[in-house]
Amino acid sequence: MNNPFDHTHIQEERAEREAHRLKLRTNLLIALFCAVLGGFVAVLYQTQVVHGDGYLVSTNNHIAQPQQVDSVRGEILDSCGRVLVTNEVGYNVELDWDAMGGQRNEILTRLLEICREEGVEWTDTMPLTKTAPWCFTSPTPFSYQDTTEEGEIVTVATALGRLTAKCKVIGDPKTDRMPADEWYTAMCRAFGVVEKDGEPTQEDRDLAGVLYELNLRQREVSYSTYVFARGVDISFITKVKENNLAGVRIETATSRKYETHYAAHVLGYTGAIDDTKMDYYKELGYPMNAEVGRGGVELAFEERLHGVSGKRIIEKDEDGNIISQQWETAPEPGENVVLTLDIALQSTVEDILAQYVARRPEEDRAPMAAAVVDMSGGVLALASYPSYDMTTFWDDYNDLVSDTELTPLVNRATQGRYAPGSTFKMLTSIAALDTGTITVNERVPCNGRYTFYSDAMSQPWCWLRSGHGLENVSRAITDSCDIFYYDVGRRTTIAKITEYAQKFGLGEYTGIEIPEVKGHVAGPETSAAYNQPWYDGDTMYAAIGQGMNEFTPLQLANYVATLVNGGSHYACHLLKEYKASDYSTVTEVFEPELLNTIDIQPEHLAAVKKGMYDLSKTAGMARFFDPLPVEVGCKTGTAETQSKAASTNVLFVCFAPYDDPQVALCIVAEDDDNSTALGEVAAGILAQYFATGSSLSTATGENTLLR
Repeated sequence: MNNPFDHTHIQEERAEREAHRLKLRTNLLIALFCAVLGGFVAVLYQTQVVHGDGYLVSTNNHIAQPQQVDSVRGEILDSCGRVLVTNEVGYNVELDWDAMGGQRNEILTRLLEICREEGVEWTDTMPLTKTAPWCFTSPTPFSYQDTTEEGEIVTVATALGRLTAKCKVIGDPKTDRMPADEWYTAMCRAFGVVEKDGEPTQEDRDLAGVLYELNLRQREVSYSTYVFARGVDISFITKVKENNLAGVRIETATSRKYETHYAAHVLGYTGAIDDTKMDYYKELGYPMNAEVGRGGVELAFEERLHGVSGKRIIEKDEDGNIISQQWETAPEPGENVVLTLDIALQSTVEDILAQYVARRPEEDRAPMAAAVVDMSGGVLALASYPSYDMTTFWDDYNDLVSDTELTPLVNRATQGRYAPGSTFKMLTSIAALDTGTITVNERVPCNGRYTFYSDAMSQPWCWLRSGHGLENVSRAITDSCDIFYYDVGRRTTIAKITEYAQKFGLGEYTGIEIPEVKGHVAGPETSAAYNQPWYDGDTMYAAIGQGMNEFTPLQLANYVATLVNGGSHYACHLLKEYKASDYSTVTEVFEPELLNTIDIQPEHLAAVKKGMYDLSKTAGMARFFDPLPVEVGCKTGTAETQSKAASTNVLFVCFAPYDDPQVALCIVAEDDDNSTALGEVAAGILAQYFATGSSLSTATGENTLLR
């Protein structure tokens, strides 16, 4: 029989064992907690007591700096949505002055060696030639005295007043300017490129130039980043990383990529902010190392293309390493600019001009210019020969700049000034008809010489010395009869001719967004401005487009467009519209600007147009224009040049279609005497325009993003 007390005893023993184990676990957890707590105490002791001073110094050396960040630039497109200029991601080399510390010169010397090995060009704005003899390349730096505890020293600065160095060399007290060689020596000594009393060598020039730029950035330009080199490749980056150069950072960046070899004069280029515009761009909130438009469309629409720069706060340790960063305001990408330009037509114009020049004898080859404008001032093509290729612009830059004979960087379509010659005769015709000087049927006799003035020296010949007989206004335009316009111009008066020229926009800015010149209309005021007398007989020559009449090809094309559309004078423009950065919306559509309206009587316009139409049907012109699907009106011109003796320029203007004008153009060939040959150039341009329509190649393929 079992004892009931034995079962109770077993339960008690079991409970005692459980309690013992629980106590052990509790003690173990308490010990573990105490150990962890002790560890924390030890770490805190090490941090706050043992190493407290060191960490305090390190913390104090952390630098929080605001940094402006450039936005992504908008794209540039032609009127059909084809991208002309876009962006590509690349790598830039940036330098940090503080992170280089005392090894600055050694680090930069090695970096420059890598650049030479890899053929990488770097930013160098020091206003001094790259090789001896030393000469200043920008406004001469000056020196002034500054007294310190060490005595009298000289502060060397640029003409803009930015501090660059302090040294113990005093400039010429008479001019307060330091000679270039002394300035260079002073800079090198101040930057530690040479010893205190040492003389710099040619090899020191590169290092001094980088230190100059670094010092400017460090001291004066809001601590903006020094972009040492742009668009470097992987080989260069690898060498920089292998050398572990402190303060040399590789950053991703976008750069402009040109998708066309044409329209260089129109598109322009980007570059660093010019010294003279730093204050302007600073007010707009640009970082001082931003890439901005420096010409053409890039400059004209800079603020819309650029977008809004952002701002971030970066924190660096004492070695210059970025330990944290956060956005204060994120950058906003720029808008996309859509131009009126049609790149297919533009390429045709440029190619035809180049082919025309190539066919001329080599000794007679000279630049040309052409402009094409639609009836409301929108520029469809704007070409100047010789041109250049923006895809290789920087590689070709030195050759382009040094070509002083052909000056390919000049946009002759907007900046070339040419006497219009006989292309001006339509304007004289309208002025005479609208003022009642003549009627459309009135005939003026041409016997080969104009004898109104009794002085034989004032009796000019017609180009056809045998004379044209009786000429009305239409026949005078077709035959380009000088005698007709000598007489009609004299009777109309120079005051009225000048008035109508200004109404048609000749000798005035066209309004186009890229750089252009005004030119001038011949008359007493223009002559007085050039300290030349004006005689009554000068009116005869002004009436046929000679004398001091000088206009741009764009002005002449716009004048013809204004004439044949009935007198509506529109400002020229390249802008069609702006689109959002993601192409989701059209943010603004450009509205053509009507500058003024000329009240041309329909019968007067018809008479002038008929003279231009009949010229296109003459034997010399019909072979060019008859094959076209539309009828054309045109006018040739030959003009003596003001700058070169015994030299002429030839011009050609036309419009089409004859019954419903859509397009007008002007072509100029310098140092030429065959204006008829330009008809072939014009016919080739019009053939391209009308073969495909004004919206060339607008068909979009499948799976293509609509812009």
